[in-house]
Amino acid sequence: MRIPFISMFMTSPFEGLLEHAKKVKECAWAFQQAIECHITDQCRTFEEFRAEVDKLESEADAVKRRIRGHLPKGTLLPVDKFELFRYLHEQDKVLDAVEEALDWISFRSEPGIPAALHKDFFLLVDAILDPVEEMCKMVSEARKYFKNFSEKQRRLVKDRIHVLHQQEHEADKVEDAIKEKVMNMGTDAVTVFHMIRLAETIGSIADHAENAGDMMRAMLAK
Repeated sequence: MRIPFISMFMTSPFEGLLEHAKKVKECAWAFQQAIECHITDQCRTFEEFRAEVDKLESEADAVKRRIRGHLPKGTLLPVDKFELFRYLHEQDKVLDAVEEALDWISFRSEPGIPAALHKDFFLLVDAILDPVEEMCKMVSEARKYFKNFSEKQRRLVKDRIHVLHQQEHEADKVEDAIKEKVMNMGTDAVTVFHMIRLAETIGSIADHAENAGDMMRAMLAK
């Protein structure tokens, strides 16, 4: 009886990638709540959510180390190990951007985000959540594909990547609208710089999710 080639693999690294992606999604949700309480001036809660993001980031780091540590030389993989690590690095950059955004807010907690921009930042945070959630769905579908290499399943992964690109584009438009509004508010230079940098940092969360999609597409092409 012929042994299926895929059965020669140890535990699929995509199990770990999915676990890591779920931690990234949890961080994004905590980030959304942190931004909401910051804008509504509930700063004690803001620090609680910031601590939750730090905790989830540490848990994600543990998953990342486990993925790397369980791929010894000679392990048979459905994809190139270097590409797998590059993908994991980019997925992890989503977490880095979340932490950077929260750090940047904390550097100037007063006067905070101007009231005229509250709605805009709510929209931006909502916009970056979509590609993060789509990235998680993409990894889930990819995990299935790299088990059976079904052409139908491959198309499902590519569909997720396509949606992810569209969502990142929508997030870019919200980010650009904020920057244009800030530049024309007539406020002080420090606030202009702080708000534009904040919009760019939040927007980069979606950028890294899109980059992860591009790397996933490269792995599918092999």
